[in-house]
Amino acid sequence: MAFNWFKKKKNQPQEEIETEEVVAGQEDNSENEEVDSTITEIEKPPDEETGDGVEGFEEKQNIQEVEEVEEVEEVQEPEKTRNGAGFFGRLKNGLSKTREIFTTDIDDLFTGKRKLDDDMLEELEELLITSDIGVQASMDILENISQKSFKISGADQLKEILNEEILALFDSKEKTAKIVQGKPHVVMVIGVNGVGKTTTIGKLAAKSAGSGKKVLIAAADTFRAAAIEQLEIWADRAGADIIKHKDNSDPAAVAYDSIEAALARDADIVFVDTAGRLHTKVNLMEELKKIKRALAKKIPEAPHEILLVLDATTGQNALSQAEMFNDSLGITGVVITKLDGTAKGGVVISICSTLDIPLLYIGVGETIDDLDVFNPKDYVSALF
Repeated sequence: MAFNWFKKKKNQPQEEIETEEVVAGQEDNSENEEVDSTITEIEKPPDEETGDGVEGFEEKQNIQEVEEVEEVEEVQEPEKTRNGAGFFGRLKNGLSKTREIFTTDIDDLFTGKRKLDDDMLEELEELLITSDIGVQASMDILENISQKSFKISGADQLKEILNEEILALFDSKEKTAKIVQGKPHVVMVIGVNGVGKTTTIGKLAAKSAGSGKKVLIAAADTFRAAAIEQLEIWADRAGADIIKHKDNSDPAAVAYDSIEAALARDADIVFVDTAGRLHTKVNLMEELKKIKRALAKKIPEAPHEILLVLDATTGQNALSQAEMFNDSLGITGVVITKLDGTAKGGVVISICSTLDIPLLYIGVGETIDDLDVFNPKDYVSALF
């Protein structure tokens, strides 16, 4: 069989992602209006799941938000190892589903065969896409493998070359976050409900405080009491200050007050939690833009970072979320959570190869030590 499927897919136009940067002060010059609440009452989300972007989470979040309330009491003390394994060991355990595809399933491809042929390449394509690597990334990897097919006569050789190609894909797309410095350094954390924003903020705050920085947390997700309670627990453990208002108050006002407090208390870093679900996607993005403008009222360069938290268990839906948030706000970095055994880890490859945004952190569990800086070599090693 000829490789027509390569040519057809390779020639398909690829949509480019355009980012829309919101310039502070352009949309409204009225300070009072900026921090006043303009949020409409949240309506009950529809029962049906669309499976796309933010709306694909609506049905699932009713369960997730109940679970998050229970998780408030389950925040664990940091630990260096668990079951005798460090972060790499927990990452390898978390990627067990994907590793099975990259090992056992590839072994099965060579059952009764001694040479990589066209049919086997098609089966390999299906395996890669099944692991959530995505169509485009899978095609890029397979095209390079097909050019080396004459060298491949067994499963071990294929795994070795696949390892090299995935790592090369990371290297070719490697990006360095362009972080604007400032004191206090303001980090706005965004993402849909249920992805682990609040827990991620808690871990980052604890790590920053542990390195000797004075940390302040802004509880600007005022629509979920559980988020504020959870942040209070993390702030207490980390020795960080927290700024909060009453439930359902204006999130932009909380953000504004947090900057005033950070300046007054000489804080080094501010983490701003945000809501993940409002009545519509438009309302959500407008609310986040409003928070962004409120932060810039006191510090024109703020927020210095905008981190998007994505749930690895949502697969390619995470990619559509990243594109949507980036178009509206301009993301400086990505955090991928829940690579703890329930996810197909190929989504990491898909996101890194598709988005022009650096992946900064990955998470494999609930404790502070379960969030670490993303290392492509360690990640690829954990896949095989």
